[in-house]
Amino acid sequence: MAEVSGGLLFAKALKQEGVEYVFTLNGGHIYNLYEGCAAEGIKIIDFRHEQVAAHAAEGWAKVTGKPGVAIVTAGPGVTDAVTGVANAFQAPSPMIMVGGNAGIFDHLRGGLQDFDSATFLKPITKFSEQVKRVERIPEYVANAFRSATSGVPGPAYLEIPIDIVNGMADEANVRYPQRYRTEARAYGDPDYIQRAADIIKNAERPMVLAGSDVWWCDAAEELRGFIERIDAPVFLNAMGRGSIHSSHPNLGSLGRRYGLVKSDAVILIGTPIDFRLSYGEARLFPQDPKLIEIMMDPNKIGLNRDVDAGIVGDTKAVLSQLLEALSGAGYQSKGRSWVDEVMAEDRKLKAADEELLNSNANPIHPMRLCKELRDVLDEDATVIGDGGDIVTFAARVLNINKPGHWLDPGQFGCLGAGSGFAAAAQLARPGKQVCIVYGDGGFGLTGFDVESYVRFKLPVVSVVGNNGAWNQTTQGVKRRGGSGLATYLSQDTDYAKIMEGMGGHSERVTDPEAIRPALERAFSSGKPALLDVVIDPDVSYGMMGGRSREQRQY
Repeated sequence: MAEVSGGLLFAKALKQEGVEYVFTLNGGHIYNLYEGCAAEGIKIIDFRHEQVAAHAAEGWAKVTGKPGVAIVTAGPGVTDAVTGVANAFQAPSPMIMVGGNAGIFDHLRGGLQDFDSATFLKPITKFSEQVKRVERIPEYVANAFRSATSGVPGPAYLEIPIDIVNGMADEANVRYPQRYRTEARAYGDPDYIQRAADIIKNAERPMVLAGSDVWWCDAAEELRGFIERIDAPVFLNAMGRGSIHSSHPNLGSLGRRYGLVKSDAVILIGTPIDFRLSYGEARLFPQDPKLIEIMMDPNKIGLNRDVDAGIVGDTKAVLSQLLEALSGAGYQSKGRSWVDEVMAEDRKLKAADEELLNSNANPIHPMRLCKELRDVLDEDATVIGDGGDIVTFAARVLNINKPGHWLDPGQFGCLGAGSGFAAAAQLARPGKQVCIVYGDGGFGLTGFDVESYVRFKLPVVSVVGNNGAWNQTTQGVKRRGGSGLATYLSQDTDYAKIMEGMGGHSERVTDPEAIRPALERAFSSGKPALLDVVIDPDVSYGMMGGRSREQRQY
């Protein structure tokens, strides 16, 4: 057979995995990988910073459920992308990052950007290896994909030195792994399923909290069937948002604390007992409820608080088992009174927001901005949050109706992740609304990549909440009597001019009555668009009795 280059072998392996796009920033160590991708019909989306390329790879996973692929050059190209890999590791999200390096032959000779990136990335990846032979590139790619997608998902890293990238191999000596990944689901231990079913049968006031495992296991339908079967209130976080339609009568958003405090059985699905649940402290669980925890990751079960039934397994499979166990036992829910009680409290809390949602204050109240955005978003819009206070306001107000349609950094709380997420979402969902809500601080980190939206004709609508501050920090410092040192930005900065200079649609908005028309123009422009909305710098989520950054629910 003919000789083929390392770049082409790499691309053929990606093609076999169904990869459509790779996210990157160009560098000399990796150029032959691009040529291989182009030859195989894989599209190359390049950004202005490697961090954005890594976030885009994770973003692709968040909207498709399949690993995204980032390619970065050697040395600083790899280190620039580390934040994106760390975010995916903490999330956890499946992605593949490929990094270049100096040639193996030149190792320890002072080659350009010679750096042991495979060792460097081991602590924040599920798999991190250097490819040492050209003909084995497809095997290494297969190993990376298997590691990223097996069990608890996460990032995998491949270092491909330049002499391997540019090397040649006889294709007769190349093995392309086939049927090497299983889609079999891990079912829960039957004894623990029965234990959980018994708790549910005896509960008067069950409550469900569901998170990212629902998305990664494609369990939205099972979750809906489960909460309807036991007639429990449900609250969603992280990638779990959208698993239940916003109009569902059992879905709450603001009454979570009320439900937790009153409940006698709490079912945690893909929701660890971490900072988002006050580390399991008694103030959230004063009734000492029975706790059922269903997790893909066994290490997360019983974290910070004892549980009564900890079930390890695939969420879709485990919920199916629970439904079967309840049906087999002739289970009947205790009726709607408990759900109605929690939802009544939820509506009461939402009603208290109405004045702020319709505020005519100038500067603009962030709740008014979020309300106007809520009212122009389509049923299947994808929303990305990249900021502090403004994203917490957005999460409070916006309706998310489909799984994988709300993207935020997750547990890592990483500002700057949104630019890559938004690009990936628009590529995955062409013709659909994609909106990113930035804080002005978050926009300053990776917002320059609105140029990439323009270059690739991605009509992402960016909404910048411009309050001239790192506002969660600023307000916290002010409350403790500090001067706010190093927490302020300039509210005079007109971020719309950045998009104008890039060739997209842009407007600066200072009047609350102008928000809705500006949003409508942005979405109808068919172009990448940016609205710089000047909001009140003296308003913070904490002033509404909201949680601090360390406590808020992603």
